[in-house]
Amino acid sequence: MNDRGKPRYMIGVVAEMLNVHPQTLRFYEKKGLVRPSRTVGRTRMYSAEDVDELARLLRLTRDLGVNLAGTEIILKMRRRMLEMQKQIEDLLAYVREDGASPKGEAAREPREALVRAAAGHLGPVDLF
Repeated sequence: MNDRGKPRYMIGVVAEMLNVHPQTLRFYEKKGLVRPSRTVGRTRMYSAEDVDELARLLRLTRDLGVNLAGTEIILKMRRRMLEMQKQIEDLLAYVREDGASPKGEAAREPREALVRAAAGHLGPVDLF
């Protein structure tokens, strides 16, 4: 348990919160759909983000009838989209900072550097 300020929940509490059997949560972990942290004694500890991810997973399977394979793809795509959104926000922040620099010949170099920096930070997207 690294983040002392963040709440962590044991498997029984999460199962009760989401109205599922603890074995269901173990199954989802085995399938790689969720990765709770572990204590030194190997007890599963779910963060608030883990609980949100499980709630999303259950919404897809219960309410929308998506099978686990489809759910895995949807959740993976969602994570990728959030990562790309963060990269875009970082890039926009960088561009805004660069826009505040003086105009003229010196302003051209950071723009060229911007292209090289962006190419180094952005990676290929593997959706499947």
